[in-house]
Amino acid sequence: MSEELYLKRNVMVEPLIDQWYAWTHIVSPATAAMNIVGRHLRIMESYVAAPEAHRSAAANPEMAGGPFVDYRIDRSREIAEVIEETRRTRAPMLELAEAISQLDAMLRDNAEGFSLESLYTRVPDPLKGYVELVYDLNSQPSFRLIEPLLYRSRYYNPSTQSLMLSTIHEDWRPFVMSTPRLPEEGKLHLRLPMAHSGIDELFRMKRSPRPYDFLKECLELRGEDEAAMRSFLTPEPPLAYVPYLGRGIRWRYFGHACMLIEAAGVSILLDPVLSYTYEHDISRYTYDDLPETIDYVLITHNHQDHILLETMLQLRHKVKTIVVPRCGGGDLADPSLTLMFRELGFPSVIDLGELDQIQTATGAITALPFLGEHADLDIRSKAAWLVEIHGTRLLFAADSCNLESRMYDHLHELTGDVDALFLGMECDGAPLSWIYGPLLTQRLNYQMDQSRRLAGSNYERGIEIVNRLGCREVYVYAMGQEPWLNHVMRVKYTDESQPIVASNRLVKECIARGIPSERLFGEKEILVDTAQPTGTGVPRGRH
Repeated sequence: MSEELYLKRNVMVEPLIDQWYAWTHIVSPATAAMNIVGRHLRIMESYVAAPEAHRSAAANPEMAGGPFVDYRIDRSREIAEVIEETRRTRAPMLELAEAISQLDAMLRDNAEGFSLESLYTRVPDPLKGYVELVYDLNSQPSFRLIEPLLYRSRYYNPSTQSLMLSTIHEDWRPFVMSTPRLPEEGKLHLRLPMAHSGIDELFRMKRSPRPYDFLKECLELRGEDEAAMRSFLTPEPPLAYVPYLGRGIRWRYFGHACMLIEAAGVSILLDPVLSYTYEHDISRYTYDDLPETIDYVLITHNHQDHILLETMLQLRHKVKTIVVPRCGGGDLADPSLTLMFRELGFPSVIDLGELDQIQTATGAITALPFLGEHADLDIRSKAAWLVEIHGTRLLFAADSCNLESRMYDHLHELTGDVDALFLGMECDGAPLSWIYGPLLTQRLNYQMDQSRRLAGSNYERGIEIVNRLGCREVYVYAMGQEPWLNHVMRVKYTDESQPIVASNRLVKECIARGIPSERLFGEKEILVDTAQPTGTGVPRGRH
């Protein structure tokens, strides 16, 4: 019982809310209410009515990522029980969702440019005291949610949160956003809120061993859970992490938009989405390749492939500060990342507005404007991050879509030339409704929905960023091609897909100009010797 044990490197954790895979829009109370009604209940009720249709659709590659419950056997009875439990325990959230729709309709029908004061008496009761009624300068009515109060209300209920642990042996995972998690053999369901301190103790055991009894107490394990938990532990220590001690900068690509930057005095991780450690055919960095302490985690924007709570919870114990883009404040489609991370137990969260800056031991982190990729919604919680270390400027622009090139002229006047640009070029993108559909209080016609895409820059827009920022190196990333992301993205490209054609063309053009460039996949390491002139990144093999 006193043997020192580690958590196995292939133990997977799925954070859950109401037995659904947790992502940011089902944490914040207002967006959670709309998703419970407009996504979860709708999908589950459809499944109970026609389980075979869902099974067939989920197995069809052409319908990947669609609203189909993905179980290979009929589990409609169990899902009917989840529906009943949801309607019983989450009745306040159903009321909140209905109130949001009613408020929106009331404002459309009654706010005609005159004072809104008299309309406060007509705010639906579940929202009274939680909203401010507003006009824009053209007298178009709307409302502002007082989100901090919602987190302190009955609408935020951490008891609905839990974790499901299991082991993973391959990259393939079912798409997680359309299927509630049901009990299965080999999975351990820990009914703990995500802010619970025992979760940090569990994930510290990836590197620091503890006796089983210590873990049992921390996680409040019940007798029936102990056999499963013991199967996730091992006396075998992990490989030791070798910190970077060079005089310059080392950046490592971990897949998609996840980058680790290390230099003497600072470690910075961007958009953490990590693979577990198991046998595989694609070379990659994993949790094993992260330092013991991460000074800053930078989040570019609030989409599930850039904020993966599954990863973030496993890193919480080693992260000093999370840096997020500042939201506009109270817009239904733009919940506060600062509030969310704090409620989930992250002790230090800083939000930066456009051109705000943090001074670090080796330079600075600056939030730059980020246009596009949000289907023309007024979403402010998005930023490209300019990371300056020892005089070298690295720009992580994620899914920025260059809708207005003059903005980059203005930025160049402030930043000077960029030594390395990291740009996403997923230039097809899903329609607005794929993420934001449950938040819409009016039906959006098909043509409008298809025209408003969650898309990044194409070739023409991407090369203009390169031109106007004087980029010395250019890397295409955040393309969703790594197979360990298929559970949240379901992106499948061919050589003829527009994102591949566009990014190939960008890389080819940059190389023709003498600018080092490539589309990143799997893993990549670059060492930058800052004793030499900037922009002298030298590719090296993995150590």
